[in-house]
Amino acid sequence: MDLSFSDEAQAGWQAGLLSARPAPPVAPPLPAGLQHPLGEGEGLPVLHVPEDLPGAEIPLIVMFHGAGSNPARALRRLGEEPVLRKCLVLATKSRGSTWDILQGGYGFDVAVLDYALTAVFRRFPVDASRIAIAGFSDGASYALSLGLANGDLFTHAMGFSPGFVVPGPRRGRPSLFVSHGREDAILPIDRCGRAVVSLLRGEGYAVRYLEFEGGHILPAEMVAAAMDNFTANARDSGGA
Repeated sequence: MDLSFSDEAQAGWQAGLLSARPAPPVAPPLPAGLQHPLGEGEGLPVLHVPEDLPGAEIPLIVMFHGAGSNPARALRRLGEEPVLRKCLVLATKSRGSTWDILQGGYGFDVAVLDYALTAVFRRFPVDASRIAIAGFSDGASYALSLGLANGDLFTHAMGFSPGFVVPGPRRGRPSLFVSHGREDAILPIDRCGRAVVSLLRGEGYAVRYLEFEGGHILPAEMVAAAMDNFTANARDSGGA
């Protein structure tokens, strides 16, 4: 699919800003029940299209993998929840071992996400009141950071065991969900999950925060709780 971006949109990638927005589809939808690579080659974004999607507007989740992982594993971390909730799930691959913001600054990975989102919006009637960005570990840090910078697009941001949040301009007021394991030895809860939530609440955001007994993992009950928050709290698509 041939997609082009304005100079302004390309400049925005360096600041973590996305230009893609939901719009009436102009291309046929992809078949259900498959993981579709969006493009040709290796390391491409992948879109999971569950069976029995709603006939009207469809919720969308962007899911980021942890360091050294991949889109397929990121999708598996969500289990059956997207199928049960009838959501599209988009997963992209970091160019390096982890996301660009952890390797010098926003840029390439933001551009790939903008491309992938635009491709999805061209094929599916995405519900503008239910677009979530989520991730695990480094992917959680990335999801929260991009979600706050693009809260005029993302209505929800979900951070499963995040390490930090990037400072910078905030747009919109996305609904925030954070979970973290009390025995996490990789990203310790005191200096990571709890510190992230304290920072966000200090900025005036309402955060649903859950702790669980366990380490650097993503329990199914945390995914279910985040999805409950996502499906119960739709934002008025008329404003951020």
